[in-house]
Amino acid sequence: MLPINPEIFKAYDIRGIYGEDFDNELARLLGLAYVELRKTDHDYVPLKKIKVAVGADMRLSSPELKNFLIKGLTEAGADVMDLGTISTPTLYYAVGHYGLDGGITVSASHNPKQWNGFKLVRSKGIPISGETGIETLRDLVMKNNFIPAVIPGEVSINTEVLAAEISYALSFVDKLAIKPLKVVVDTANGMGATYVEALFAKLPCELIALNFSLDGSFPAHEADPIKDENVAELKSAVIKHQADLGIAIDGDGDRIFFIDNTGEVIPQPIIRGLLAKLFLEINPGARIGYDVRPGQITVDLIKESGGVPVMTRVGHSLIKEQMLKDDIFFAGESSGHFYLRGEAGCFEYPSIIILKILALASETPTGLADFVQTYKKYLNSGEINRVVSNKDTVFAAILEKYSDGKISKLDGLTIEYPDFWFNVRASNTEPKIRLNLEAITADVMVAKRDEILDLMK
Repeated sequence: MLPINPEIFKAYDIRGIYGEDFDNELARLLGLAYVELRKTDHDYVPLKKIKVAVGADMRLSSPELKNFLIKGLTEAGADVMDLGTISTPTLYYAVGHYGLDGGITVSASHNPKQWNGFKLVRSKGIPISGETGIETLRDLVMKNNFIPAVIPGEVSINTEVLAAEISYALSFVDKLAIKPLKVVVDTANGMGATYVEALFAKLPCELIALNFSLDGSFPAHEADPIKDENVAELKSAVIKHQADLGIAIDGDGDRIFFIDNTGEVIPQPIIRGLLAKLFLEINPGARIGYDVRPGQITVDLIKESGGVPVMTRVGHSLIKEQMLKDDIFFAGESSGHFYLRGEAGCFEYPSIIILKILALASETPTGLADFVQTYKKYLNSGEINRVVSNKDTVFAAILEKYSDGKISKLDGLTIEYPDFWFNVRASNTEPKIRLNLEAITADVMVAKRDEILDLMK
């Protein structure tokens, strides 16, 4: 057994380099630890069989890791529903739809091919984060003091969940409202291809598929659409095919970016605000979440649509936990995660998000580029990372300089003025500080961006 690097147990999931930070045995130990963790939860019923959904992405190491994970879970006495090779949102949906006690998927999301890991949830897809169980799992795994169950669990195979997930997504739109659009989708050889193919088979749209073959070596490009170089092929294809819309999806299928008909990325704050508007039609007056990274147009659209804007921290597990606590119906994150409190639980429903944007695009006769232009009211710096020698010193300097602004310490520092606003957050794993700033004019954005970057030196 390869020694386990405890640093792979992170704030939102478990993730590291396979064959360097861990090997297959970690997966077996994690299965044993997961069952022990769930037996300490308030909803555990003694003598009840725990039933856990398990899935995996297309990474080269995922099949073996899934097999060892199932071995550990069944050794601990849990019954396992094996979902096969699926997206992360499909695993979440399965847990809630079938009323299971939890789920684990083998995936390293958008990380390079040598990485792998695990995302874990409780019942109804409630995330297990660093603060709510991952640290406990780490301690249990490192101690490795497990006693197998007297009666091992059983394994069943489920191949029906994707159809159920797509059927549920389609209930959110009138299919007749979706026109025969031409849509280019790049799934980066990742898991988004599974639900996109199933969804578009039910729609009148023409699907132009880029990099749909599941391949854990990522032959086309890295599966992280937040980087410009990873959407270059998609942008070109949208222009080449004169498409109405482009969609980029990350490796495990839980993050989405949209490209307009001119081949430009639609800013996430605009997409998030438009989606908020659409979901407020379903649930008028609802609370809508948005993360601390600046995107004022989101807040504008929530208020204009009669919703209540609620700022959240950054990170999928933290946002979902806040949504449940603060009764938030829909939330969007700048990284491309979109969350909904749906029938099966509170998590990402990418098929619903795609359908909503397709319906919106069907209502824009001159194209999405013209439509979203009116919402480009603010100038955004994008996320800027700087290596610093002392994070605390930098934060103190920023707090002193901008002490007369409206200050929030929800996640890093968010400071607002009438003509600009920004957030600075420290990286959990690197000596870096991340700056995101927005302003009402380009001149103010550049001036204040450079002013803060000087302080960060």
